[in-house]
Amino acid sequence: MTVTYHLGYDMRAPSFGAPADILYPAAIEQCAWADQRGFTSVTLSEHHASDDGYLPSPIVLGSAIAGATENLLVRLSVVLLPLHHPLKIAEDLAVLDLVSEGRLRLTVAGGYRAAEYAQFGVDMKRRPSLMEEGIEALKQAWTGEPFEFRGETVRVLPRPHQRPRPAIVLGGASPATARRAAAMCDGYEPLAPRLYEIYLEELEKLGRPLPDQPAPPKAGPMALFVSEDPDRDWSRIAPHALHETNSYGRWAAGMKGSVYAEYDDAEELRASGRYLVLTPDECVEFAEERGTVTLKPLMGGVDPSIGWASMELFVDKVLPELNG
Repeated sequence: MTVTYHLGYDMRAPSFGAPADILYPAAIEQCAWADQRGFTSVTLSEHHASDDGYLPSPIVLGSAIAGATENLLVRLSVVLLPLHHPLKIAEDLAVLDLVSEGRLRLTVAGGYRAAEYAQFGVDMKRRPSLMEEGIEALKQAWTGEPFEFRGETVRVLPRPHQRPRPAIVLGGASPATARRAAAMCDGYEPLAPRLYEIYLEELEKLGRPLPDQPAPPKAGPMALFVSEDPDRDWSRIAPHALHETNSYGRWAAGMKGSVYAEYDDAEELRASGRYLVLTPDECVEFAEERGTVTLKPLMGGVDPSIGWASMELFVDKVLPELNG
């Protein structure tokens, strides 16, 4: 089995963790290092109005990472499309795809936090119509040809590197997003397996080709670290893991189908399996079972030295076993 290795960053910097001016350069340096050692991609996410400085500009960070790497795919998952002007984000994404020479991988979604929409003065009830407008604008903008937008003839240049354009994948948590993805997008990343079934059913109804992959991969842990002493390192990581999961849990409170939960106790969280600190041998077994590993070396503002130790151990003791 071929195992793929990935990185993920959301750049949370809570007050008790490493500061943002340490975390951002570390993320770029870690991506450059991982790129030279066969990692496949880095995933960057987007949120706003966050007390811990959650990454608000994945396109900017993605461009910096693209400039420091040669092969790493830059996955933006997700871009909160309704919060952006469609023409401006079409330009920004095109530039990212150009500087990365076609390494952009894009997933868009509407988000679920009223505070984000309020911060930008956007009516959250307009998410569906804004999403559809944004997706259609990206498609037309990336042709490089004039098109009608909000009553005006516009043209967006430069075009992205990829031809005919970068794929647009939709993330979602409702049947409506499954149907929208089938009608308008190139793929779908749902929160629940049943939604993917709806997506496939809708593709068949529309006569559109089914994806090569019958179902998205099973969701993995929120974060994974490799350690020679998991108990020791869990105690260092636990406050950051609690911060991350509880932040998501508060944000998603009341959201139907939410995969996030809040925990009062670090050991209860560890027992849930949502955050893993594995020995190299355990990580080999995990990777062979799943076929993929994603490391989040700066999770929850953890000290970069902890993330570096995990990455180096993965490369030194896990990769040789998987590759051998």
